[in-house]
Amino acid sequence: MAAHIRRRLRKGATTTAVAAAAVAALAASQAPAATLADGSAGSGDPKAAGEDTASGETDGAATGNSPYYTDLPPLVTPDKPGSSSNLPAAGRAEAGIPASVLAAYKQAERTVATTDPSCRLPWQLLAAIGKVESGQARGGRVDADGTASPRILGPALNGQGFALIKDTDGGAYDGDAVHDRAVGPMQFIPSTWASWGQDANGDGRKDPNNIYDAALAAGRYLCANDRDLAIAADLDKAVLSYNRSTEYLRTVRSWYSYYQRGTHEIPDGTGTLPSTPSTPTPSPGTGSGPSATPSPKPSPDKPGGKPSPGPSKPGGGGSTSPTPKPPTPKPTPPSETFGSLENAGTGPLRATAGQEFDERVSVLARNAVGAPLAKVPVTFTVTGGTGTLFAGGKKTVTVRTGTDGTATAPKLQAGEKAGEFTVTAVAGTGRPRTLTYAATVTARQADAIARTDEKALVAAPGEKFADAVTVKATYKDAVAAGVAVTATMVKDRLGVIDNDKGPYFKDADGKPVRTLTTLTTDADGQLRLPEIFADDNEGTYLLRLTTEGGASVVIELTVKAPEETTPEEPAPDATETPAATKP
Repeated sequence: MAAHIRRRLRKGATTTAVAAAAVAALAASQAPAATLADGSAGSGDPKAAGEDTASGETDGAATGNSPYYTDLPPLVTPDKPGSSSNLPAAGRAEAGIPASVLAAYKQAERTVATTDPSCRLPWQLLAAIGKVESGQARGGRVDADGTASPRILGPALNGQGFALIKDTDGGAYDGDAVHDRAVGPMQFIPSTWASWGQDANGDGRKDPNNIYDAALAAGRYLCANDRDLAIAADLDKAVLSYNRSTEYLRTVRSWYSYYQRGTHEIPDGTGTLPSTPSTPTPSPGTGSGPSATPSPKPSPDKPGGKPSPGPSKPGGGGSTSPTPKPPTPKPTPPSETFGSLENAGTGPLRATAGQEFDERVSVLARNAVGAPLAKVPVTFTVTGGTGTLFAGGKKTVTVRTGTDGTATAPKLQAGEKAGEFTVTAVAGTGRPRTLTYAATVTARQADAIARTDEKALVAAPGEKFADAVTVKATYKDAVAAGVAVTATMVKDRLGVIDNDKGPYFKDADGKPVRTLTTLTTDADGQLRLPEIFADDNEGTYLLRLTTEGGASVVIELTVKAPEETTPEEPAPDATETPAATKP
């Protein structure tokens, strides 16, 4: 948690020893609430990036900028830099992480990875913050459900060396009905917990003192504002949003690097508490936190004169007012933060060329806690060369999610070209979430094809077949228009062996070809074949037509010479007088 006011380390050994003894006594007493007093642990309200703060306000920090432990990691790391972070079985208690606490960090990482994968939250970052805020829940002093026992409380944020935060929860979380205190192992202040609290252990309660609930809340808070924690700048902003102190950032970074090199699991309750808390330095003459930058005193224009109001012009006298820093944006609450974009049940996207797709692309937007997120604009785009478009002839459409978090694209109209294409759904700003759906346009099909007449097809050698071949294709007894048909001269009815003799077609150059692959049925499902020619080889030949969809028909072509006929002698003329016969 980020200290909202500037804190400085207590350098004296005596002071450090006293603080450590106080914390140890509190933990050993098993009092109803173990207070992280004198800055021993942070408070909790993670927020946007920033620097050390100067006022007594929280400036949105998750912890209210309450105190934290400043102990640094051991000089000897548990593993070599860059090596695996697999957990060894044993090691120093100071470097280890209590079992339940470690399990909570890893569970939070997995959960956030499903709802906000682009955040890339590492559990080691949660461990680093947990170490600095509460010494890993006071060394893992949690019950079987992961709840700190006794509960962990920061000092009252009463403006006396700390930020001034008046009670916001009626003492429900921190037992203080006058001022707020940071609560639990991740040290959230009550107002922040009200927005970011989670129920990660499934007990129906959002308890800041439960390490599972608190770790998930911290993870979602760190991911706010579309941060990608694999990017160093975003990680720094996330840590500073937790506690607005550069000293805090350096300390967390040290432990984060340490845990990345490796750590080990230790039994709950056996961890050691850090010994060095951060402490506030009161502003001179006030009981509130120190000012990050001392306010400059007004300089009189001349002895005995009145101070100049405001900054002086270049080259002139007068006082100089500090340039105010722009306000840091507060993290958007998880109920409004875009978490993930998921498939809302879209099935396989397949359609025949020229037909409408039965399935529609549908997505589901969720917020940072996994609940449906309404009113999110989702842009759907068709990409590919099939000619497929959304209804209305558009390649790109934008649809807002409804109250159930879903957005459904208009129906798709398949193009005329068979092949594959994609539909991409994009939503969110900063780090947009993207889903890509594969889709297929299949060629028009026919399950039957037949000649439109049964007339014998005969031609003499070297001549053209006088009668054209016409066929009709159907699909489920309906006209099959636009179906691709292949015509091949074959030697067998199954079309296994092509024939290089007998009838043939002609290509564009007038050369013989015995296979045509560019044929398509018309709007009535009919196809009239090009002219067929016979070579000099007589015999009966086979022409096989095959459609997309597997329908086929075999047609016989006969090549034979015409039969020769002998002319008959004319009959005698009846009027002709027969020759006289001799007696």
